[in-house]
Amino acid sequence: MKLSKRSIYIFLVIILTIAVDQISKVLVRTHIIGRTDIHPGERIPLIGDAFIMMNVENTGAFLGIGSDLNPTLRIILLLILPILVLGFVLHHILKDRTLDNWSLFAFASIIGGGIANVYDRIVYGSVTDFFFIDLGGVFRTGIFNMADLSVTTGMIILVFVTFLKKKPNT
Repeated sequence: MKLSKRSIYIFLVIILTIAVDQISKVLVRTHIIGRTDIHPGERIPLIGDAFIMMNVENTGAFLGIGSDLNPTLRIILLLILPILVLGFVLHHILKDRTLDNWSLFAFASIIGGGIANVYDRIVYGSVTDFFFIDLGGVFRTGIFNMADLSVTTGMIILVFVTFLKKKPNT
Protein backbone atom coordinates (compact mmCIF):
# COMPACT_ATOMS: atom_id res chain seq x y z
CA MET A 1 0.00 0.00 0.00
CA LYS A 2 1.45 3.33 -1.07
CA LEU A 3 0.88 6.25 1.25
CA SER A 4 -0.25 9.54 -0.27
CA LYS A 5 1.43 12.85 0.60
CA ARG A 6 -1.67 13.69 2.59
CA SER A 7 -1.41 10.50 4.68
CA ILE A 8 2.32 11.05 5.21
CA TYR A 9 1.54 14.61 6.41
CA ILE A 10 -1.05 13.27 8.88
CA PHE A 11 1.28 10.58 10.27
CA LEU A 12 4.22 13.01 10.42
CA VAL A 13 2.22 15.48 12.54
CA ILE A 14 1.05 12.66 14.83
CA ILE A 15 4.56 11.22 15.23
CA LEU A 16 6.18 14.63 15.82
CA THR A 17 3.51 15.50 18.40
CA ILE A 18 4.12 12.24 20.26
CA ALA A 19 7.91 12.67 20.03
CA VAL A 20 7.92 16.24 21.38
CA ASP A 21 5.63 15.22 24.24
CA GLN A 22 7.58 12.10 25.18
CA ILE A 23 10.98 13.83 24.95
CA SER A 24 9.73 16.65 27.20
CA LYS A 25 8.41 14.12 29.72
CA VAL A 26 11.68 12.15 29.71
CA LEU A 27 13.55 15.40 30.41
CA VAL A 28 11.19 16.25 33.28
CA ARG A 29 11.36 12.74 34.74
CA THR A 30 15.15 12.76 34.48
CA HIS A 31 15.95 16.30 35.57
CA ILE A 32 13.07 17.16 37.88
CA ILE A 33 11.78 13.92 39.40
CA GLY A 34 15.24 12.42 39.76
CA ARG A 35 16.58 15.36 41.79
CA THR A 36 16.64 14.98 45.56
CA ASP A 37 16.55 18.75 46.14
CA ILE A 38 13.17 19.11 44.39
CA HIS A 39 10.09 17.68 46.06
CA PRO A 40 6.91 16.53 44.24
CA GLY A 41 4.65 19.52 43.57
CA GLU A 42 7.43 22.04 44.19
CA ARG A 43 7.30 25.08 41.90
CA ILE A 44 10.33 25.87 39.75
CA PRO A 45 10.06 29.35 38.22
CA LEU A 46 11.10 29.46 34.56
CA ILE A 47 10.02 33.03 33.76
CA GLY A 48 9.31 34.74 37.06
CA ASP A 49 6.06 33.62 38.66
CA ALA A 50 4.28 33.60 35.29
CA PHE A 51 5.68 30.42 33.74
CA ILE A 52 6.35 27.68 36.24
CA MET A 53 7.54 24.10 36.02
CA MET A 54 6.48 21.49 38.52
CA ASN A 55 5.93 17.76 38.43
CA VAL A 56 2.54 16.23 39.00
CA GLU A 57 1.71 12.62 38.18
CA ASN A 58 -1.92 12.77 37.04
CA THR A 59 -3.83 9.49 37.37
CA GLY A 60 -6.97 11.07 35.90
CA ALA A 61 -7.74 13.00 32.75
CA PHE A 62 -7.85 16.77 32.19
CA LEU A 63 -7.14 18.54 35.52
CA GLY A 64 -7.24 15.20 37.35
CA ILE A 65 -10.87 14.45 36.49
CA GLY A 66 -11.53 10.76 37.02
CA SER A 67 -8.57 10.10 39.29
CA ASP A 68 -10.95 8.90 42.02
CA LEU A 69 -12.73 6.38 39.78
CA ASN A 70 -12.49 2.69 40.56
CA PRO A 71 -9.81 0.89 38.49
CA THR A 72 -12.27 -0.76 36.07
CA LEU A 73 -14.01 2.51 35.22
CA ARG A 74 -10.65 4.26 34.90
CA ILE A 75 -9.49 1.63 32.36
CA ILE A 76 -12.71 2.00 30.37
CA LEU A 77 -12.91 5.82 30.44
CA LEU A 78 -9.23 6.74 30.34
CA LEU A 79 -7.78 3.98 28.13
CA ILE A 80 -10.31 2.00 26.09
CA LEU A 81 -12.68 4.86 25.19
CA PRO A 82 -9.88 7.28 24.18
CA ILE A 83 -8.21 4.59 22.05
CA LEU A 84 -11.51 3.92 20.26
CA VAL A 85 -12.20 7.63 19.71
CA LEU A 86 -8.65 8.34 18.50
CA GLY A 87 -8.88 5.39 16.10
CA PHE A 88 -12.23 6.64 14.79
CA VAL A 89 -10.90 10.19 14.28
CA LEU A 90 -7.77 8.87 12.51
CA HIS A 91 -9.92 6.74 10.22
CA HIS A 92 -12.14 9.75 9.52
CA ILE A 93 -9.33 12.13 8.57
CA LEU A 94 -7.62 9.52 6.40
CA LYS A 95 -10.85 8.90 4.46
CA ASP A 96 -12.41 12.40 4.31
CA ARG A 97 -10.70 14.12 1.38
CA THR A 98 -12.69 17.33 1.90
CA LEU A 99 -10.75 18.37 5.00
CA ASP A 100 -8.44 21.37 4.55
CA ASN A 101 -4.81 21.40 5.74
CA TRP A 102 -5.59 23.35 8.93
CA SER A 103 -8.24 20.79 9.93
CA LEU A 104 -5.87 17.91 9.12
CA PHE A 105 -3.16 19.51 11.25
CA ALA A 106 -5.63 20.14 14.09
CA PHE A 107 -7.03 16.58 14.08
CA ALA A 108 -3.52 15.07 13.78
CA SER A 109 -2.35 17.20 16.74
CA ILE A 110 -5.31 16.02 18.81
CA ILE A 111 -4.64 12.38 17.88
CA GLY A 112 -0.90 12.70 18.62
CA GLY A 113 -1.52 14.34 22.00
CA GLY A 114 -4.16 11.76 22.86
CA ILE A 115 -1.90 8.86 21.94
CA ALA A 116 0.97 10.33 23.96
CA ASN A 117 -1.14 10.60 27.12
CA VAL A 118 -2.71 7.15 26.63
CA TYR A 119 0.82 5.75 26.24
CA ASP A 120 1.77 7.30 29.60
CA ARG A 121 -1.28 5.81 31.28
CA ILE A 122 -0.44 2.36 29.92
CA VAL A 123 3.32 2.47 30.64
CA TYR A 124 3.47 4.57 33.85
CA GLY A 125 -0.06 4.35 35.25
CA SER A 126 -0.26 8.16 35.19
CA VAL A 127 0.43 11.14 32.95
CA THR A 128 3.34 13.43 33.74
CA ASP A 129 2.18 17.07 33.84
CA PHE A 130 4.68 19.85 34.45
CA PHE A 131 3.82 23.29 33.00
CA PHE A 132 1.80 25.93 34.81
CA ILE A 133 1.04 29.47 33.66
CA ASP A 134 -0.17 32.26 35.97
CA LEU A 135 -0.35 35.73 34.47
CA GLY A 136 -1.07 37.56 37.71
CA GLY A 137 -4.44 35.92 38.24
CA VAL A 138 -5.78 37.32 34.93
CA PHE A 139 -5.00 34.08 33.12
CA ARG A 140 -4.17 30.89 34.97
CA THR A 141 -3.93 27.31 33.71
CA GLY A 142 -4.03 23.95 35.35
CA ILE A 143 -0.84 21.92 35.24
CA PHE A 144 -0.35 20.51 31.75
CA ASN A 145 2.12 18.86 29.37
CA MET A 146 2.97 19.10 25.68
CA ALA A 147 0.34 16.51 24.71
CA ASP A 148 -2.33 18.60 26.45
CA LEU A 149 -1.03 21.67 24.62
CA SER A 150 -1.30 19.81 21.29
CA VAL A 151 -4.87 18.70 21.98
CA THR A 152 -5.90 22.19 23.10
CA THR A 153 -4.20 23.86 20.12
CA GLY A 154 -5.90 21.41 17.77
CA MET A 155 -9.29 22.16 19.30
CA ILE A 156 -8.75 25.93 19.02
CA ILE A 157 -7.73 25.59 15.37
CA LEU A 158 -10.86 23.51 14.66
CA VAL A 159 -13.07 26.17 16.27
CA PHE A 160 -11.47 28.91 14.15
CA VAL A 161 -11.66 26.85 10.96
CA THR A 162 -15.33 26.10 11.63
CA PHE A 163 -16.18 29.77 12.13
CA LEU A 164 -14.19 30.84 9.08
CA LYS A 165 -16.00 28.30 6.88
CA LYS A 166 -19.45 29.50 7.90
CA LYS A 167 -20.93 31.77 5.28
CA PRO A 168 -23.14 34.61 6.49
CA ASN A 169 -26.79 34.38 5.50
CA THR A 170 -27.68 37.16 3.08
